[in-house]
Amino acid sequence: MIPLPKPPKIINKKNNSATFEIEGLYPGYGVTIGNSLRRVLLSSLEGAAVTKAKIKGVQHEFSTIPGVVEDVITIMMNFKKMRFRLHGDEPQTAYLKVKGLPAGKKDKEIKGSDFEFPTQVELVNKSCHIATITDKKADLEIEIQIERGVGYQPVEQLKKQKKSEVGVLFVDAIFTPVKKVSFRVENMRVGDRTDFDRLYLEITTDGIISPEEAFSLASGILVEHFSLFVESLPLPQREEKEESKDKKSKNSKSGKKESAEKKKKKNSGKAKAKK
Repeated sequence: MIPLPKPPKIINKKNNSATFEIEGLYPGYGVTIGNSLRRVLLSSLEGAAVTKAKIKGVQHEFSTIPGVVEDVITIMMNFKKMRFRLHGDEPQTAYLKVKGLPAGKKDKEIKGSDFEFPTQVELVNKSCHIATITDKKADLEIEIQIERGVGYQPVEQLKKQKKSEVGVLFVDAIFTPVKKVSFRVENMRVGDRTDFDRLYLEITTDGIISPEEAFSLASGILVEHFSLFVESLPLPQREEKEESKDKKSKNSKSGKKESAEKKKKKNSGKAKAKK
């Protein structure tokens, strides 16, 4: 029987980053579990991101906007840095309208907080830089769509899923709330053996969820998959145990029946002898 490890514990935590330690893993299980968790954390957690945008006067991503320092590609890159909490499953739309410069200013920084969001959308990093206006005549109007999704979806995949319209700019969607995952494994002593594994797993999130929540969600996804395998595929050992239990119960029942019959015959014999 393979022994189970100790429950994970947090040995270091700072802001949105935490390091987990799992001790007593069976030899080789450190890499197996660490790599599995890392893959799920980066690819399978749900979040919200900008998937497409419309910018007034812009037909494609290689355009420039008069009076704006950043080109359209850079602005789209900044959209990817915006982190959201989306309440509900339906896509939501946010709007930005900025005209000219404030009096006496040479430029104006446009931040994520300058967008008008519906009540279902909460922007976490409100200071996220979007663009810089340097002209009094500049007119910047942007419409972005925020959707819920899993992991990461490139532009090509989004274009296949949605109808392309004139002036619509699709954005690579980074849905996952996990920014970075790394792990390392070292040997440790368990009893007389020195080849057991100690796993260190470091998780950094974007603040939408905590590292603890991310760890729990990723573990749950793996457990759901393995539970399905266990339930759908019969285990020979279990079948053998059940069969042996059935045989034992049958043997005990038949033994009791035989002893009862012998007792009955014995009693009837005694009765005849008395007669």
